[in-house]
Amino acid sequence: MAIGDSSNRTRVDQSQRPSLKLITMFRLGLFQTGLGIMSVLTLGILNRVMIKELAIPATIAAGTIAMHQFVAPARLWFGQLSDAKTIRGYHRTGYIWIGSVLFSLAAFLAVQVMWQLGDSAQNGWTLQATGWTGMLGLVFALYGIALSAGSTPFAALLVDVTDEENRSKTVGVVWSMLMIGIVVGAILSSRLLPQPVGSSCQELGSTDLGLLKAAVDRLFLIVPAIVLGLSLLATVGVEKKYSRFTDRSSLVEREDQITLGRALRVLTASPQTGLFFTFLLFMTISLFMQDAVMESYGGQVFGMCVSDTTKLNAFWGTGTLLGISLTGFAIVPRLGKKQTARLGCILVAFCLILVILTGFTANPKLLQYGLLLFGFASGVTTTGAISLMLDLTAAETAGTFIGAWGLAQALARAIATVLGGAVLDLGKLLFTNLILAYGLVFALQSIGMIAAVWLLGRVNVGEFRSNTKAAIAAVMEGELD
Repeated sequence: MAIGDSSNRTRVDQSQRPSLKLITMFRLGLFQTGLGIMSVLTLGILNRVMIKELAIPATIAAGTIAMHQFVAPARLWFGQLSDAKTIRGYHRTGYIWIGSVLFSLAAFLAVQVMWQLGDSAQNGWTLQATGWTGMLGLVFALYGIALSAGSTPFAALLVDVTDEENRSKTVGVVWSMLMIGIVVGAILSSRLLPQPVGSSCQELGSTDLGLLKAAVDRLFLIVPAIVLGLSLLATVGVEKKYSRFTDRSSLVEREDQITLGRALRVLTASPQTGLFFTFLLFMTISLFMQDAVMESYGGQVFGMCVSDTTKLNAFWGTGTLLGISLTGFAIVPRLGKKQTARLGCILVAFCLILVILTGFTANPKLLQYGLLLFGFASGVTTTGAISLMLDLTAAETAGTFIGAWGLAQALARAIATVLGGAVLDLGKLLFTNLILAYGLVFALQSIGMIAAVWLLGRVNVGEFRSNTKAAIAAVMEGELD
């Protein structure tokens, strides 16, 4: 009877909360817009400047940047912390704001360490240069921890403030605004970076390094401040007005009793989970290996300026936004989730070959159009995979599964960043032609996507559900014992 009373009280309390309005969904999306902008600054600018202007090996550049993704397991801890401990009476907002302040400061600090690494590396890879490399990796790890401290409670806030009727719509709006952030970040960064005057873009890095340094420092002061403002605007007052977390606390406390070991038993109960994990790993790595090398590809092969290579993110982001929008409304309803993901992987593989071929033309416009198509294919792939992911999520342990998929994706992104830089360095050793060196990265991505298609063909949603249901029952019985 007590349980029934608690359930009735929860339903009444939830009914008193206002439903999330569309304008609030877009306001929440401003946080993701800020994260999109920050991704352009880290992967789009610092990566390019290190590889081309400072002549730091791509493996080292990509490896240090990837440290912010290798600390992704911190997401699990911050999610649990925001569930258990409040900051000034709020479970999510305080963590989001503190995380936003810290990752904004860490981004500026990373730039200063990068310049020190570039100066020391000019004298060869001495102990000093090695020390600055370790320091840069540490700063990016701190950046990643701060990012986890803000983004994980934000994702939890999306669950807290939504119900079954409007959750998918909220996620769709917020994800689209992440893409908008990438486009806005690319355009804003290109405006704030120096344009060549009386010199070619190939000469800009060496002849105007001082000018570039001042511009990048200014960029990393202004843009993180804007992102911090967006984070505050996105979340102020939302948790207080819309959060249903305390109303659902009895359910949340029950979920917390599922330990990591028991959660892993559920996750590994079905062979389908392992298959989908492997598919997700191949798909994500194959989708994002180009992140670490695309800007330097534009600079070294196409002779583009830093400001112009930054704009490449805008073409990719615009294509992705179009792909997400069209897929959700037109492609998935017609083909289904699994076939949509398959189509997206095939399109991505084709577009990567197209990106290689544009290198032989040295025409920046063709590269831009190629990235627009690549972005569209990425949007199709992402939407299909996310939709399928929701089918491969047990309702009883939804938080556990979604957290696991997110962690797998973050680690795959880290591997993709390092692998992209390492394969580029290998390509430069094997080939004297830069197009072939970069082409090795894109060709490996294309092969990975074909492997992902094969893995996807073996995924069976029905088998997953039956196996997982039995595993959850066994875990729950074990907890009661």
